[in-house]
This record gives sequence, structure tokens and C-alpha cells, in this order.
Amino acid sequence: MALIAARPAPTPHSSGLTWLRRNLFNSRLNTLVSLALLALLAAAVPGTLSWGLWHAVFQADAQACQAAREIGACWGVIAEKHRLILFGRYPYAEQWRPLLATLLLMGLLAISCMRFFWRRSLVMVWAVGLLAFMGLMGGRLGPLPLGLTPVPTDQWGGLPLTLMLATLSIAMAFPLGILVALGRRSELPAIRSVCILYIELVRGVPLIAVLFMASFMIPLLLPTGTQPDVLLRVLLGITLFAGAYTAEIIRGGLQAIPRGQHEAAASLGLGYWKTQRLVILPQALAHVVPGIMNNFIAIFKDTSLVTIVSLYELSGALGLAIGGDADWRPFKLEGYLFITAIYFVFCFAMSRYSLWVERQVSHR
Repeated sequence: MALIAARPAPTPHSSGLTWLRRNLFNSRLNTLVSLALLALLAAAVPGTLSWGLWHAVFQADAQACQAAREIGACWGVIAEKHRLILFGRYPYAEQWRPLLATLLLMGLLAISCMRFFWRRSLVMVWAVGLLAFMGLMGGRLGPLPLGLTPVPTDQWGGLPLTLMLATLSIAMAFPLGILVALGRRSELPAIRSVCILYIELVRGVPLIAVLFMASFMIPLLLPTGTQPDVLLRVLLGITLFAGAYTAEIIRGGLQAIPRGQHEAAASLGLGYWKTQRLVILPQALAHVVPGIMNNFIAIFKDTSLVTIVSLYELSGALGLAIGGDADWRPFKLEGYLFITAIYFVFCFAMSRYSLWVERQVSHR
């Protein structure tokens, strides 16, 4: 008789009523808290809808917004300033380029999240895509002109700058974190000491201090006349900062692996790097998927701090767009709600993708 192949356990299905009873009304205390929150929600929703929709002004009319200021939101500020918020100080006539570059980068991120595209050729696709992104934003690739108007990096801003900083810093901080985590567990005292010093030094200072050092201190340490681009310096600072936190998260996963796994790999004749690559790291990374994704989300949000070194990403571009215009300055709240929605969409997508990765790992 042929054996039947193993099948995954059935997924439980429940109705919405069952979910409510299990999660919100499963005890007297939970029932009271749920009812209190529902009452607060019911009291807040009508006023919020009245302010945000029924009495809101959607046209780019500052006078109409002033007239309705006490009773309704002014979404007209978004209609008037959305291009400056999304693209910062990038030349107005050339803003099709950052729009196209942003769509290109988002497309690369989307296909990288799909298992179907997890091939070695994806690295080449990313290399070409990043070159295209830089070419569109800057108008040239190093000394090579592309027939576009050159735009210096200090005029890049808004959403393209936020996505670029977050994507590149995450992509570089992850392998750096793996190497540093392995180095901190190394049996060689010199390597272990250097990794511990790096982690503790970076974790002991805020990101703002790291950005200041990357922006103002690094040029002082380089030979006279050498002036790396400020965007490159800031990217390096964020990467080093994120790499230290990533290393500690991964080290936690490495410590969760039983010693028997190392011994089993050694009994098969695997060397150190093959053991780490084929046996230890896949298990360790699976243990810390939530922590890694939480760190990635934090990196994405921390890009807002680059405003202090005169790189106007999404939140900095909002200050430029509204703070310098007396007619629209009273409606900063609506602008902040707009960029809050953008940050939420990206962070929520990352958290949902993390849950998908966890499910994939648990079914292996």
C-alpha cells in the first residue's frame, strides 16, 4: 500500500461573531472595556466625520479655508502643496523624474517581496533599477551625462528621498548586522572586542548625534579638498546606526539555536561558514522575523531626522511647503495627517509582509 503524503494541519475557520466573542467579549472585564471603547468611538466618529468630510474644504482656496477653519478641515492645502510635499525642492518642471523614480523603486520593492522572483537574477535587476533611479534623480551617472538637467542631491527631497534612504540603509544594514552578530560571538578576542565596541558605541548615542557626525565631522577627518556628498554621508550614518541594532536582534536568534545544531553540522564535516549559512542562520533569522521587521519599520520612520542636516525628506518637505507660506501655515495639521497616512501605508504593508514571512517559515 502506498503511503499518503503528509498534509498541513487544517486552518480553523470562524465567523465574525465567533471572533468578537473570543477576542472582545470573552470575559466580564473584556466586555466592559470593549463596550467603553465602542462608546468612545461612537462619540468621536460623528464629530470627526463632520470636521474631516462634511464641513471640509477640498478646493485650493485659502480664503474658503479661513472661513471654515473653526468647523472643517482644509484639505485644499494638500491640493495646493502636494507636489512640494512629495518632491521637496526638486525643480518643478522636472518633477516627473522623481515621480518615475519613486514608482520604479516601489516596483522593485514589490517584486522583491514575491517568492516567484527570488532568483539570483533579482540582484542584477536591483543593480540596474538603482542605476536608473539615480540617473533619473540626478540627471547623470557620475561623469556620464544622460541628456537630463543635472539636479544636485541637496535638492532631492520628499517621498523619493525617504524611500531611497530607507531602502538602501536597510539593504546595507542587514548583511552588516549579520556579520557583526557573528563577530560578537566569535572565539577570536580581537574580532569580538571590535564588534562589541561598535555595537555599544552606536547604541549609546541617538541617531541625531550620528547624523551630525556623519554630516559635519567626517569631512574634518578626511584630507583637505575631499568632500563626500552629504547624502552619501547621511546614508552611511543611518546604515551604521541600523546595523548595530540589527546585529543585536540577530544575535538573539543565534543564541536561541541549540548547541546540538553546531555539533550536528560539525559531524557532517561542514566548515564554519557553511554551518552558519546552511544550518544556523536560516533557523536564527526565522526566530527573529518580528524583531527584524520592527527594526526596518523604525529605520523607515527615522529617516525623518535627516531634516536636521538640510535634507528635506517627506516631513521636512512638509515644513518647507506650508511653514513658509503665511496663507497656508494655519493648516499644518491637515498636512501632517497627509504624511501620516503615507507613513502608515508603508509601515502597515511592512508589518503585514512580516506576518506573511512568519507563516511561510512556520510551514517549512
